[in-house]
Amino acid sequence: MSQLLRISLLIICAAGLLRSLPARAHDTLDGARQLVVITTADWNSLSGTLQRFERGEPRDKWAAVAPPFPIVVGKTGLAWGSGLITAEQLGADIGDPVKQEGDGKAPAGVFSLGTAFGYEAQLPAGSRMPYLRLTSSIECVDDVKSRYYNRIVDRQHISEPDWSSSEQMLRGDELYHWGVYVDHNSHPTRPGGGSCIFLHVWRGAGQGTAGCTAMPKKHIQQLIEWLDPAKSPLLVQMPRSQYDKVRYHLGWPNLPAK
Repeated sequence: MSQLLRISLLIICAAGLLRSLPARAHDTLDGARQLVVITTADWNSLSGTLQRFERGEPRDKWAAVAPPFPIVVGKTGLAWGSGLITAEQLGADIGDPVKQEGDGKAPAGVFSLGTAFGYEAQLPAGSRMPYLRLTSSIECVDDVKSRYYNRIVDRQHISEPDWSSSEQMLRGDELYHWGVYVDHNSHPTRPGGGSCIFLHVWRGAGQGTAGCTAMPKKHIQQLIEWLDPAKSPLLVQMPRSQYDKVRYHLGWPNLPAK
């Protein structure tokens, strides 16, 4: 295949992919000015890297904000989750893992980032994210039969709790000292599709999570200080080979060599 034909096919594929996106996803991708990119070596790897990018205007090129740093994902790796773009639109192959409740995998895909949370009375000075201070009554519901499935709730404000399983957000360790809710499996919420997905503090290098993405405490704090809802930040998370396959079509930045 000639180089000219190859380039032409790439342009056609890119245009076709963008046209096929739902209006909400297209507008969100086009308007994003902050990008958090997390990649792993493959679907089964529990370790990876995170890098932040920013651009001044939607049509500008992405610029790296800081050097990449290490993260961990689910203890059994990654699986396609439910976000702004379907797995098929992101080039999923038959046989790729799909996120399910309790599988120990972090979701792959493209996601909006929601409320920050933590143990402190308020976020560090200058932070712009909406913030939820955790208390002993705040839980994240992972009971697939509950109408509150995949939601952070304050039990004190629920007249008739209908769940038998949830995660207590105010922990006795540092894991949720700082965190950010990942908008996964939310539009709509599919029972059993995975719940309570966060970016948060890790236990340490090489120690995977139950399905979240975790990192050193200083880095999650820096991430929260940098995130700006006015810039429509997005999380892109997937194996590196998958990212490289679709990044050109979606206008994402080229990553440093592996």
